[in-house]
Amino acid sequence: MKLLHLDSSILAGNSVSRQLTAALVDNVRRQHPAIEVSYRDLAGTSIAHLSGEIIGANFTPEADWNATQRTEKALSEELIAEFLAADVIVIGAPMYNFSIPSQLKAWIDRVAVAGRTFKYGENGPVGLAGGKKVLIASSRGGVYSTEQGRLMDFQEDYLKTVLGFLGITDIEFVRAEAVNMGEDKRATAIHAAKSAIAAIAV
Repeated sequence: MKLLHLDSSILAGNSVSRQLTAALVDNVRRQHPAIEVSYRDLAGTSIAHLSGEIIGANFTPEADWNATQRTEKALSEELIAEFLAADVIVIGAPMYNFSIPSQLKAWIDRVAVAGRTFKYGENGPVGLAGGKKVLIASSRGGVYSTEQGRLMDFQEDYLKTVLGFLGITDIEFVRAEAVNMGEDKRATAIHAAKSAIAAIAV
């Protein structure tokens, strides 16, 4: 059994989502002591956003690739293999400006690949990466779980949609809200999220 642990917060030790992903991984390890864990810090070691040069390798003979294309193609292959091999994926996804960090989006753009993790069939797209459990630590500075707040939520809905597009439907969110609305609310939110994590069975 393999677990892929992804963090994307730029806040290092001050990050709430990093605290929660660590708790999630610890919880899974308690349930499955022999699980093999791979870790990527998407903010610490950024993945380059797709560019015309990088994507151009898909339409160019390998013999004609430049140095950047060779390096980035190798990284893409590594990320896809790591993603497909994982049985459980733990994702730290703080809300930045109503959406996800660009670092996490860069990772998604590398693993959402036609013919590898999804395909187009006669009746539309078909996900090829199903059978995984995804646990997402969602942290928000404000409150977006209310009826009004959900109108500004392009974070959790996006993740659910894009993972579903890849065939993953077993997705569970652990949410900490109002973490920038005072120390008391931050502490309460973290405590509630960690309590929810302790109850998750994988």
